[in-house]
Amino acid sequence: MKKTTLLAAALLASTALSSQAETLRWARAGDSLTLDPHAQNEGPTHTIAHQIYEPLIIRDATGTPEPALATDWAPKADDPNVWVFNLREGVTFHDGAAFDSSDVVFSFQRAQSEDSDMKELLNSIVEVRATGPYQVEFVTDGPNPILPNNMTNLFIMDEDWTKANNAEKVQDFEGGEDTFSAKNANGTGPYMVESREPDVKTVLKQFPDYWGKGQFPLEVTEIIYTPIQNASTRVAALLSGEVDLIQDVPVQDLGRVAGTDGLDVRTAPQNRVIFLGLNMGAADIERDDVEGANPLADARVRQAMNMAINRDAIKQVVMRGQAQPAGMIAPPFVNGWTAEKDAVPATDIAKAKELMAEAGYGDGFSIQLDCPNDRYINDEGICQAVVGMFAQIGITVNLDAKPKAQHFPLISNGTTDFYMLGWGVPTYDSEYIFNFLVHSRGDDRGSWNATGYSNPELDAKIQSLASETDLTVRDATIGEIWDVVQAETLYLPIHHQVLNWGAKANVKVNPDPEDQPKIKYVTIE
Repeated sequence: MKKTTLLAAALLASTALSSQAETLRWARAGDSLTLDPHAQNEGPTHTIAHQIYEPLIIRDATGTPEPALATDWAPKADDPNVWVFNLREGVTFHDGAAFDSSDVVFSFQRAQSEDSDMKELLNSIVEVRATGPYQVEFVTDGPNPILPNNMTNLFIMDEDWTKANNAEKVQDFEGGEDTFSAKNANGTGPYMVESREPDVKTVLKQFPDYWGKGQFPLEVTEIIYTPIQNASTRVAALLSGEVDLIQDVPVQDLGRVAGTDGLDVRTAPQNRVIFLGLNMGAADIERDDVEGANPLADARVRQAMNMAINRDAIKQVVMRGQAQPAGMIAPPFVNGWTAEKDAVPATDIAKAKELMAEAGYGDGFSIQLDCPNDRYINDEGICQAVVGMFAQIGITVNLDAKPKAQHFPLISNGTTDFYMLGWGVPTYDSEYIFNFLVHSRGDDRGSWNATGYSNPELDAKIQSLASETDLTVRDATIGEIWDVVQAETLYLPIHHQVLNWGAKANVKVNPDPEDQPKIKYVTIE
C-alpha cells in the first residue's frame, strides 16, 4: 500500500512538472558560427548568444534599449570622458559563480583584443575600471555620447571560468581555430547549454536561478534549435509540426504557411541592408580575366554595375514583393539615413554600356561573385538574378555560393573580389557602418571592409564621430561621409530586408528589427 501511494504521488508530481514544461522547437537557415561571444559579429551567432549570455544593455522586441546586467548608466557628472554603469546585484552565472564588476572589466578587455570581432565597437574606450563590486567606469578618448548604443551585443563572461578553461584568448574564427569557448558557455542568461552539435542541433535548458524570474514570461523551459538550410525542408518541418518557429519563411511559401490552420506568418521590416561589395583597391584582382588591371578600380565600371541592377525586378520576382529596394547601405532605422540618399538608382542598360566603353571595357570582362547560400533571405537567388543583369552590360559573372561559415572568412580575410554581404546596425547609428565597412582596414577598424578603399581624410571624420558631443555637428559630419560613400559607389545596395517569421498560432513572438528572438519574452497559449 505504501509503495503504491508513493508511486501515485510520484506520477502526479511528474505530470504536474510536465504540464509546466514548454519546449520551443526553433529553426532557421543557418547555425551560430561559434559559442565564443566575442569571436563573430554576426546575427545568428548573437541570437543564440542572447539566450545564454547577457550584455549590460539589451534591446527588447521593439528595438528599445532596456537594462540587462546594468541597472542604469550615465556620463560622470564631473568628467564627460567617463560613463558610469551601475550593475545588477544578486546575479549568478550558470555554474553558480557570482557576477560582479571584475567580470565586466575582463569581458570588455577580452572584447578589445586582437582576434575579437567586436573591437570596432569599443575603439573610443581607453580604460575599463571597477570602482566597486557593482560599479564600472568606462573612460573614453573624448566624450562619447552614444557609447551605450555599442553595448547591446557585447556579452559578459565569467572571468574565473574563462581563465580556468584557458579561454582568455578570443577564438580566431577566420583562422580556423577551435577553442573551449567556441564549444562551451557559462553565462548569466535565461538558458544554459544542454548539448551542442554545430550545424545539427543545440539544446538549451532554462536556468533555474535566472535573476529575471518574475520580470519576464520565461514560459519556454527548453529550446531545441535546429539549423535547416534547405528552404523546402524548413517549411515542411513547420507545416508538419516538427518545429514551432522558423525565422526565415521563404517568400514563395508565405501564402502556404499563412493559409495553414494553426500557423501564422509575422512580418516586419528588418534593420538590415543586402548589398554587393567590390574590391576596388587592388591594382589587379585574381578572379577576373583582365590581366594587369582591376576593372573594379574604375568608378565608371562601378557606376555601370549599379545601373545594371534591376532592384524592382529582384523585389517582384525573387523576393515576391518582400523587400524594399535600396540606394544606400543604411536601413531607415539608422541615424544618418535619408530618403534622398536612399533613392534607388534607375536601371539604365544603355547608359551603363556607355560607361563600360568609356572605361575601356566595351567588350566586358568576367569575374567571380562570392555569395552565401544560408544566411540572408533568398541570398543565392538574388545572386543568380544579378548574374543575368550584369551579363546585359558584358560582365560575365561566375557565381560561387557556399555556406556562411565558408563565405564570411573570404570577406574578413580580404580574399574575395566581389561578394554579397548583409549589414544590420544594432547601434542604430551610421558610425557603426562607417567603422566596419568604410574606414581603412587596420587600426581596429574596417574589419569587414574588403573593398580595399582607403581615404585618410574620411577616416579622420569617422573617428571624430566617437567624441563629438554637438549632435548637430555630428549629424553634419555623418552626412558628409555618406556623400563620399555614395559618390564613390563603394557598394552596390540591393534592398532593405523584410522579415517573415512563421510560427504556431499559440507561440506568441513577433519579429524584432534585429531578427533576434529573445525567448525569455515568448509566451505560449
